[in-house]
Order: sequence, then C-alpha cells, then structure tokens
Amino acid sequence: MAVYSISDLEKLSGVKAHTIRIWEKRYGLLTPKRTKTNIRYYLEEDLKKLLNIALLNRNGFKISKIAKMPSEEMHAAILDVSDNNQDNIDILSDALTVAMLDMDELKFSTVLQRNIQDIGFKRTMTEVVFPFLNRLGVLWMTGSISPAQENYVATLIKQKMYVALEGIKTPQDKATFLIYLPEQERQELSLLFVHYLLREIGYKVVNLGSGIGLQDLKKAYEIVKPDYLLTMINESTAPLTIQEYVEEMSLHFRNSTVFLTGLQLARRRIKSKHNYHVFDSIDDLTGYLEVN
Repeated sequence: MAVYSISDLEKLSGVKAHTIRIWEKRYGLLTPKRTKTNIRYYLEEDLKKLLNIALLNRNGFKISKIAKMPSEEMHAAILDVSDNNQDNIDILSDALTVAMLDMDELKFSTVLQRNIQDIGFKRTMTEVVFPFLNRLGVLWMTGSISPAQENYVATLIKQKMYVALEGIKTPQDKATFLIYLPEQERQELSLLFVHYLLREIGYKVVNLGSGIGLQDLKKAYEIVKPDYLLTMINESTAPLTIQEYVEEMSLHFRNSTVFLTGLQLARRRIKSKHNYHVFDSIDDLTGYLEVN
C-alpha cells in the first residue's frame, strides 16, 4: 500500500502544504492518518481526491462548493472540465496520473488520443507525455507507485508510439541511423520518440532497443553499415568512464558520424570532436538534424 507525506502531496498536486492543511481543517476535504508516533500520512485515495479537487479549483470552482459536492457531481464536473480544457497541461497531467493510479486503460488512452488528434503526436509527446513522465519519476522516487503501474503506463504509451511510427512511410534513398541504448540504460520511451523524430525528418532507422553492449553493437554495425549512430547516456557506462566510452565509439565507428545526448554527457560537458557530436538535449539534436 502506497503512503504519502504532505510534502509528497504538494509535489504531485501543485497545492502548497499550508493550503492542504487549511482545506483539511476548514472543509474536511482530506483526513490524514497518523502513525503511532503521531506523524501524518495519506493514502492513494487521498492523493486522487486532492488531484481532482485541485483540478476543479484551478478551473474556477470554490473550495466551499467542492467540499459540498457528492462524489457523482464531482466526477461529472471533472469530466466536463477535462473535456473543455484539453490544452491545459496541469489538467492533462492530473487526469493521466489518476488514470494510472486506477490502471484505467480507457481513460488513459482517451486523454492521449484526444491530444494527438488536436495537436499532433509530436506536440502531445513533448507537451503532455514527457511532463507527465517527470511527475511519474517523483511518484517512483517516493515509492508511491508500483513497478506494475509504471510498466503498465509505459506499455500504453509505447502502443501509441508504435502506431505513430507505422503511419510514417520509410524512404528508400535516405541516410540510415542505427540507434540504441547502452547496457545500463532503460529509457526506451525516449529512444522510441527519437526513432519517431528521425523517421519524421525522413531518415531510415534501425532501432536495436535497450541494453546493448559494445560487442553486440559492433556486430550490428557491420551488418547495417549505418551513416549515423545515435545513443543516449543518462546512467553509468561502467566499467568504462563516460569519456572512455565516447572515445571507444569514436574509434570503432569512425566510418560513421556518432550523435550522443543524455544527462551524463551534459553534466561532464564533453565537447564534440573528431567524428562525434554531443548534444545537451533531444531538442538540440533534432534541431541540428532538421537544418543539416
């Protein structure tokens, strides 16, 4: 059973802890439990209720009115607000979070599909999905979601990505990218999004997925003979240092241009040289590719 501190609720809902306490005391909107040592804590139902309350409050509903709403009326009001505010990122993130906690595939998919239809797949990913995944990271760090919930959501998002990829025709005369994630990396959603962006620009893409060691990469490289190689490094590259790993890539794949991005590279400020280029973010990388 997931439990939350008031600090967790503040981070996840955007409502200040002081305000939450006032809502509790004045309106009885939440009733925290207490440990044997009198420390307040909250349950998953409290988080979902607070997300819904915050959603309505941000859309003009007074707390005094929300406090008197029966659950059916609150649910109807939330649906109405969500339908009429598809461009509000906070509302969308709240809706996706509640759908994830409930493991409600229909609700989760509906929110995403509406946005894809309204603003397109690319903007939905950058403006809705990735901000939501940042919130998911907070939930994961606080131990507030289970691996099953995290994998469930990741699977639903991957399904949307695969559909989007299927909708792009692969050119026959364009340069080829070989993309992958190193052994310690598990950011498959980011890699799939890069796959989509490259295909949208017009490149052919061979995606090896995650957990690829250098020896396996070399074998695939000999088969594909790509024009470009691309990876993201957000975790460790042990037993090699980041610099050693980059130099190994530059040496073994010197007949191709290597593109590198990720948190570890940005932190160490590794500069582009020889046949490799380092980018601080995916946006920087795709911006470079679009004009070159």
